Amino acid sequence: MELIRGLHNMRPRHRGCVLTIGAFDGVHLGHQAVITHLLDKSRELGVPSLVIVFEPLPREYFSPLEAPARIMSFREKFFAMRDLGVDRLLRVQFKESLRAMSAQQFLDDIFVAGLGVRYVVLGDDFRFGNDRQGDLEFIRQQGPRHGYEARPTPTFSIDGERVSSTRIREALEAADFVAAQRLLGRPYSISGKVVYGRQLGQTLGTPTANLQLDRLRAPLAGVYVVEVSGAGLAGAAGVANVGVRPTVDDSIMANLEVHLLDREVALYGQHIEVTFRHKLRAEQKFGSVDELRENIARDIGNARAWLGRQ
Repeated sequence: MELIRGLHNMRPRHRGCVLTIGAFDGVHLGHQAVITHLLDKSRELGVPSLVIVFEPLPREYFSPLEAPARIMSFREKFFAMRDLGVDRLLRVQFKESLRAMSAQQFLDDIFVAGLGVRYVVLGDDFRFGNDRQGDLEFIRQQGPRHGYEARPTPTFSIDGERVSSTRIREALEAADFVAAQRLLGRPYSISGKVVYGRQLGQTLGTPTANLQLDRLRAPLAGVYVVEVSGAGLAGAAGVANVGVRPTVDDSIMANLEVHLLDREVALYGQHIEVTFRHKLRAEQKFGSVDELRENIARDIGNARAWLGRQ
């Protein structure tokens, strides 16, 4: 899959495509239905499929501290799109000039002049442009003038309720990983590069791999039983803490650190995937490092007990 890094990198060879546009946070089953529609039309017309996404997400641009926690990072989104078979991903920087752009200008400059779109697929809730006019009906009305078609993808529902990123965040917050998996079409995981931390885990006797999350907040917080894959591991059992580490840091940035059970592996600089299986407890602030050490040992024991019952 080709990554087009910004509008300034669009080239004449990118003209002629079928496209969709959206946040696609989580690339859940509803998003996958949109992508399936896109790929079907791509094969029918014999032109590449292209997905437009924004970085940062618009709500993160306007209110970074109040924006919903990301289900996935851009890197995870890239690989999810690639695995679905998308040909091109256009990453558009959301900044003031884009915020001020009208829906009409966006359509004229990007969809038509830049990409020469042949067919547009939209989900049922997406709008763009500073006037919020850029919905399916707006795009469809202009199709005959510019030589493209536009069609919706029907709402994708499970148990009579629309599949949405909001619904998945609610499931993750409740540690209902079965429900999250049903909505995502896969178990929920966070992947990232292992970076150097404060080495406190080593001092406490429980060395951890610290993941670079590439997001301000994670959609879950607490201590979890997890499985770790990548860097030579395949479903290795571990215990992970997700949160702001209130006992030692009290940071506003989300952190993820994972301790592997019964093995030590050099992971620095490598990418791993952490899949969440079961929540052990909420994140807590302890009165001392010794109290933290005691609770980490208790967490490991509880994780082993849970794994033994599976």
